[in-house]
Amino acid sequence: MGVSEGRIRNLVVGLVVRDGHVLLEEYPGDAWQGSFLRALGGGLEFSERVVEGLSREFREELDVEVEAVRSLGCLDNIFTWQGRPAHEVVHVFEVASPGFDAWPFERRVRVPDAPTQAGWWPIAELDGRDVYPDGIIDIIRSLEEDR
Repeated sequence: MGVSEGRIRNLVVGLVVRDGHVLLEEYPGDAWQGSFLRALGGGLEFSERVVEGLSREFREELDVEVEAVRSLGCLDNIFTWQGRPAHEVVHVFEVASPGFDAWPFERRVRVPDAPTQAGWWPIAELDGRDVYPDGIIDIIRSLEEDR
């Protein structure tokens, strides 16, 4: 997770909801904050379209090809990271991949180049957890209701 002081980061994340669970990335705690969950995705590269960045991030993080099913909106995430102010604009998409249908709910996958793991989390147990970006829990719940 990169933070650029004085700059707004442009991110894209994807949500997969299945049988009351959502696929998220777990970050370990550190001196500034306890562990937290975050939607999978990351920063857009210059001249990269949003859906291209979404696909690239899932390939890099999980070695999975995804399809952007639909845009779920955009979140304005202003926060403090390791004592520094940060600001992200986050494009949120519903994504699909046949590979996720076979993933067991207890499976955890280490994300390359990060001290994180991706896995399924029961949506009913997200209350009381730090889940980012801000506002993503409401989008997850509305996505689950659509099922």
